[in-house]
Amino acid sequence: MTPAQASPVGHSRERGVHTLSLDSPATRNALSSALVTRLAASLAECAEDTDVRAVVLTHTGGAFCAGADLRDPPDPDAFVALLRQIVELPRPIVARVTGHVRAGGLGLLAACDVTAAATGSTFAFTEVRIGVAPAVISLPLLPRTDPRALARYCLTGERFDAAEAARIGLLTDHGDDVDAVLAPVLDGLRRAAPQGLAETKRLLTARVLETFDRDAADLTALSARLFSTGQAREGMTAFLERRDPAWVL
Repeated sequence: MTPAQASPVGHSRERGVHTLSLDSPATRNALSSALVTRLAASLAECAEDTDVRAVVLTHTGGAFCAGADLRDPPDPDAFVALLRQIVELPRPIVARVTGHVRAGGLGLLAACDVTAAATGSTFAFTEVRIGVAPAVISLPLLPRTDPRALARYCLTGERFDAAEAARIGLLTDHGDDVDAVLAPVLDGLRRAAPQGLAETKRLLTARVLETFDRDAADLTALSARLFSTGQAREGMTAFLERRDPAWVL
């Protein structure tokens, strides 16, 4: 990384809570190869640091994450490894959202332990609109969200708000002031013993990790296959050209 290139992930710490900020606002924090690599490395550092009691995952700019960077997409295996790393990290990870979340960004939320968003945030599974499927992000999503609601929003690509995201299990809570919402959560984590946190998280994530063990390889292959198809190429081109793809009726 040259001096002119800022890191795509920012760092700060206060009283044992280490904050990682997705910091590529020009691309709406899209999941580029560089961002996924840097976030994975930052999480590994937090896992090794005994002074870290919990991690907050947040963002700069008006979007938490716009999904995959279509100009520089991450390797599917690397993205699956990142999602698993979030689930397995022996520190609680709290997502703090004050903007919009799309596609792969919803996978990041689902992998976190506690999630909160500002009232004005919006969410959408946009994969079907570019000709692919929410394949790898289904690994943390399916065990943690309402299946009927997930079916609706994954099949239609509709936007929904923070209240609906909380209702279906994607968010833990929401409010006008997301920091006020998270204040008692972070206070509770600071009062908890590190061993207690690690072992409790292991209990709570066991079912999610079973899904990774069973389905990750097949879903990674599905994702790679779909992105190589003609419909996906048309969908991604239409998105980048800001037009409707050919199949829209």
